[in-house]
Amino acid sequence: MSKYMINTWEPESTAFWGSGGRATANRNLWISIPALALAFAVWMVWSVVVVNLPAIGFKYSTNQLFWLTALPGLSGATLRIFYSFMVPIFGGRKWTTISTASLLIPAVGIGFAVQDINTGYPTMLILALLCGFGGGNFASSMANISFFFPKAQKGYALGMNAGLGNLGVSAVQFVVPLVITAGVFGAIGGAPQAALKAGVSTTLWLQNAGFIWVPFIVISSLLAWFGMNDLASAKASFADQAVIFKRKHNWLMCWLYTGTFGSFIGYSAAFPLLIKTQFPEVNPLQYAFLGPLVGALFRVAGGFIADRLGGARVTVWTFAGMIAAVYGVISFLPHGGAAGSFGGFFWMFMALFAGTGIGNASTFRMIPVIFLTERQRAARGLPQAMQQQAVVDANKESAAVLGFTSAVAAYGAFFIPKSYGTSIALTGSVDAALWCFIGFYASCIAITWWCYARKNAAMPC
Repeated sequence: MSKYMINTWEPESTAFWGSGGRATANRNLWISIPALALAFAVWMVWSVVVVNLPAIGFKYSTNQLFWLTALPGLSGATLRIFYSFMVPIFGGRKWTTISTASLLIPAVGIGFAVQDINTGYPTMLILALLCGFGGGNFASSMANISFFFPKAQKGYALGMNAGLGNLGVSAVQFVVPLVITAGVFGAIGGAPQAALKAGVSTTLWLQNAGFIWVPFIVISSLLAWFGMNDLASAKASFADQAVIFKRKHNWLMCWLYTGTFGSFIGYSAAFPLLIKTQFPEVNPLQYAFLGPLVGALFRVAGGFIADRLGGARVTVWTFAGMIAAVYGVISFLPHGGAAGSFGGFFWMFMALFAGTGIGNASTFRMIPVIFLTERQRAARGLPQAMQQQAVVDANKESAAVLGFTSAVAAYGAFFIPKSYGTSIALTGSVDAALWCFIGFYASCIAITWWCYARKNAAMPC
C-alpha cells in the first residue's frame, strides 16, 4: 500500500478532525489551489493571445479570433465531463499530478506556434482545443477537495479552492501583457516579433504567453506527487458514480451553476474582446484582468457567507443582483450613434463579476448539503452501519455532481463569446445576447426559490 494512501478518513468526527485530519486536509487544499490556478491560466490564455495576433502579422478575421477565444471553453467543458469521475478511479494525488503536468502540452505548443506567422490556422485551433486540459482540471480538483472536509466546512474549502484557483484567469490577463514585452527567457525563449499596435511600431515576445507557465507547471506537478494524498474511502468505479444521472437535483444544480460559473468563465473569456469591439479607444488589457480578479475574490468571500446564511438564500439574491448588473451594462453600451460610457460599463461589469463569484460559492455550498440530506433521509431508522454508509455514498455522489455540474457550466466559456459574436452579426450590437442572459438568470431565481429557498421547500439548503 502506498504511503500516500489514507485508509481511514472520518472528517465528521471531531476527534479525528482535531488529531490530524484538519492538517492533512489543509495540506491537500493548499497544494491543489496553485495547481488549479495554473489550469485556469492555461485555459484562458487565448483571451489575451488573440488580441495580439493581428499586431504581429497573423491575418485572421474577427470571427476566427472569436473562435480561438471560444474553443478552449468548448473542449474544457467537454473534458470536465470525463474529469468529473477520475478522482475516485485514479485517486486525487495521482490525477492532480497527471492533469497538471498535461498543461505543458498547450503551454509549450503556443510558445512555438506564435513565433512563426506562417503557422496554419488549423494548428492554432488544435492548440486552442488543447488548452481545454486546463478547463477540465476544475472538475477533478473540486471533487477531490470535497472529500477531505466536513459538511460544516465544505463551503470554505470549495470556496478557497475555486476562488483562489479562479485567480488564474486574472493572472493570465495581468501577467501575459507584461511578460510579452520583454525577453524573459533570453535566447532560449526565441527571437522577438515586430509588432504594430495603434500605429506604433514595437517589439513583442508573444511566445512568453505560453512559456511563462512552464516552470510553475513543473513545480506544481512535483508538489502534487510528493505532497498530496489518495483517500481509500473516495474510491469508486464509474458505474458507482453514474447514479447521479438519475438524481433530479444533479440536473437542477447543473442549470444553476451554469448561471453562476458559466457566466464567470464566459464573461472572463470574452471581456477583452468585448471591450475592444464596444470601446475601440480603450486598451482592453489594462482592464480585462480586473473582472476575473473580482469574481475570484468574491468567490472566496461567498464560501464564508454561504456557510453562515445558507447556500440557497444567497443564490437567490445573487441572481437578482446579476440581473440588475446586466441591465446596467446594457444601459452604458454605445447605442444609435451615442458613444456610451466605458466607466459605467466597466463598473457594472465589476458588479456582475462579483455576483458570479458569490453565486459560484453559494451553489457549490448547496450541492454537498443536498446530497447528504437526501441520503440521510433515506437511511433514517436503519441500522447505524447503514447510516454511516449513507454518509460515504453521499460524499461520493456530491463529489461526482460537483464535477459534472462544473462540466456543464463550463460551456459558458464557449457560448457567451459566441453569443456576443452572433448578436453582433444579426443585430449589430450585443444587447440581444445580454437580454437572453437576463431571462436565464430569472429562471435560476425561480428554480432556486421553489426547490431550495422557500419556507416549505422540499430540500432546504
